[in-house]
Amino acid sequence: MKDKKHGNRTEKIAAVVFALVIWHIAAVIINNSLLLVTPLTVAKRLFYLCFEKDFLKAVSFSFIRIVSGFLLALVTGSVLAVIAGRFRIAQIMLWPFIVAIKSVPVVSFIILCLIWLNAGNLSIFIAFLMVLPIVYTNMLQGIQSTDSKLLEMASLFHVSWLKKLKYIYLPQLKSYIISACSVSIGLSWKAGTAAEVIGIPEGSIGEKLYQAKIYFSSGDLLAWTVVIIAVSIAFEKLFLLFLRHSFQRLERM
Repeated sequence: MKDKKHGNRTEKIAAVVFALVIWHIAAVIINNSLLLVTPLTVAKRLFYLCFEKDFLKAVSFSFIRIVSGFLLALVTGSVLAVIAGRFRIAQIMLWPFIVAIKSVPVVSFIILCLIWLNAGNLSIFIAFLMVLPIVYTNMLQGIQSTDSKLLEMASLFHVSWLKKLKYIYLPQLKSYIISACSVSIGLSWKAGTAAEVIGIPEGSIGEKLYQAKIYFSSGDLLAWTVVIIAVSIAFEKLFLLFLRHSFQRLERM
């Protein structure tokens, strides 16, 4: 198992190195810093950005809002899925809203929401909207695929609701919850930063991306993009680790 994990890690590192080499070759061939800079230029710019006084402020501004939108969608989507799984009428009534959210382009929501919300809170709502249907759909599928015979047996022996949740529902929903979070965390950052670029709230990563675009600074644009990717991946790894650890603790209780 350890050899397999080590092999996977080595393969991923090799893939990243290959991508950086292709990036560098493309930048050299284009030979225009306005269009594409080399990875080394981005690394240097990222190093200097980390020491700027408003770097952590911008990262924390966006992090708090986008993660808040994700967590709010996780809770809301789970509650709605439980209600829809229990009452079919609720599932039918929620269907058009979920389909609409999944189908409407994110930029349409961003522009529309700018009318209702101030720019500072826009990324919260947009991240919430993009994550909600993913969590709801996965959770509902997990609930509906629960073994009906196990539920009948639990009802026959008057098993308490908490025990049914622990021994029947949670083991069934574990993979669905982890899958939903794995997919939606990255999407929440994509949608949230897109909302910030359009809304331009002061002190956000989106504002930094917009300024890089105005001043034609490809180095800053790519450096901030690397920051978004790094923070998104770090949060995803830590949150999924927390989820798995929480499930393990519940199973041992």
